[in-house]
Parts: sequence; structure tokens; C-alpha cells
Amino acid sequence: MLPGRNWPEGTDRDDGTAGHGAVDPGAEPVEVVDEGGTVTDVVPRRLMRAGNLRHRCTYVAVVVGPSDLFDPGAGPPSLGPDAEVVVHQRAAWKDTFASHWDLAFGGVCGVGEPWVAAAERELAEEAGIMSPLIDLGPCRYEDRATRIVGRIFVTAWPDEPVSNDGEAVAFDRVRLGELGRWLASVPVCPDSAAVVGPRLLALLP
Repeated sequence: MLPGRNWPEGTDRDDGTAGHGAVDPGAEPVEVVDEGGTVTDVVPRRLMRAGNLRHRCTYVAVVVGPSDLFDPGAGPPSLGPDAEVVVHQRAAWKDTFASHWDLAFGGVCGVGEPWVAAAERELAEEAGIMSPLIDLGPCRYEDRATRIVGRIFVTAWPDEPVSNDGEAVAFDRVRLGELGRWLASVPVCPDSAAVVGPRLLALLP
């Protein structure tokens, strides 16, 4: 399914503070890491972005289905081509890939924040989802806009997502069997397309 049948939109704020209240998001401390993920420094978020410094980031793909669809103890699930993946459009005020569509929820990890805790927090903030996560493993991505040492998760959720922080302004569903066509049809965050897309397609039998 291509974008066009969207679930209800959240609030799109362009003042750069949506979801953060009175706190300056650019002042948020962020870990700088080497290629192996070892912390080498802690800097304000705005300096991390300005210098394109490597940092930790989580990605959580959401498949439409009951929250107990996947067994956390059974390893990566197997999905059919009709499985639907929840995609979302990022707010216009985001500091990278503004207004792009995204295959996964997630974001920058807090200082000292464990991978799973960071993924759970981002998923709850961006989509109002609290569901068991399946770890699909580590990933790396680098381009002129962002450099990431990340970790990918997948979960299932039966209901419409709700953006609690305004970071997602529209939601849609894409059949896994049509994912390649969808990726070629809309502006998509290049990092999630590069690291999450292949990991989801690998779940096909």
C-alpha cells in the first residue's frame, strides 16, 4: 500500500521544540562513539549534528498484529509478504530528514541508556506503543548527514499508533511484499531504508 490512506495526523510544529516542552533539545547530552560503539566523548546534541559525530541510535519496526505475535525467546520471526509494516512521516522540525517517511521508530540513545530501554522509550514517545521487542541485531550507517552505530528491533501492535511527542505527523501501512516499491515512491530516511529495509525483507520465508 502506498501513502494516501493515512491514519489521523498528529500535530506538526515547526518551532523545533515539539515533544520537548521548554527544554532546548540542542542542549541534550549525546554520546560520541567510535566504530565499535565505545564512548569517546559526550557533547550537546547540536554539536553532534553540526560535526556529524558518530552516535548510538535505535530503530524499531512495527508490524501490524497482536502484541504477543512474536515470542521474544524464539529469535527473529518469519513474516509473509502480506504482513503490514507501520510507516510514519517525520515532522517538518526534525533536525535530520525532516518530513521524510520512515520505516522505523527510534532515535538517539541517552547517555548510558541501554539499547532496549532506549528503544522502548522512543517507541512509547513516538507511537504510544508498549510491546515486547525482538532484537534483530546491530547495524551501522554513515552519510554526510548522520553517522550511526545502531541496533534494530521489531515488534507487533494491533492498534493505530499515537504520536505523543509530535515527531510523527502521519502514519500508514505498507505490505512487506511491496516494500521495495514503496521505498522507491516516496522520500524515505536513507538510514532506515538502508539498515531496516533489508533486515525486514530478510524475515520473508
